[in-house]
Amino acid sequence: MTLTRLFRAIGIVAFLVTLSSVRAADRGAAGEILPLLDAQAAAWNRGDIDGFMQTYAQTDDLRFASGDTVTYGWRSTLERYRKRYPDRAAMGTLAFHDLVVTELGPDAAIVFGRWQLTRVGDRPHGLFTLLVRRTPAGWRIFADHTSAAQ
Repeated sequence: MTLTRLFRAIGIVAFLVTLSSVRAADRGAAGEILPLLDAQAAAWNRGDIDGFMQTYAQTDDLRFASGDTVTYGWRSTLERYRKRYPDRAAMGTLAFHDLVVTELGPDAAIVFGRWQLTRVGDRPHGLFTLLVRRTPAGWRIFADHTSAAQ
């Protein structure tokens, strides 16, 4: 194999790897939903729980499940977050990983992913499943089931 052919082959492989690794954000509803989660993490990392909660549907139908507790309603979920994370130290830095968006229809999708907090003394992490729906205000979370790893 000549050097030119080798470089050409490397270039083709690099192009295919880049093409296959394009985020799901470039396709369908995921392109609108993944930025929502980016905004959610950014608000959290600013210490802005109110901003974090803007990604949730502001309805009494919101369902948040974590551990052995189910919280219903936007206001109740906000208060739960405020109580559990009273300051920046408790909040840490949030990151989402391994996000998979599956469209259920034109106005609904399910999101699977991993979350991790990085704090001074620990790094809690776990899984989450979100039901998101398209609303006049954009995509919003209507159900959140979050679990922590042991």
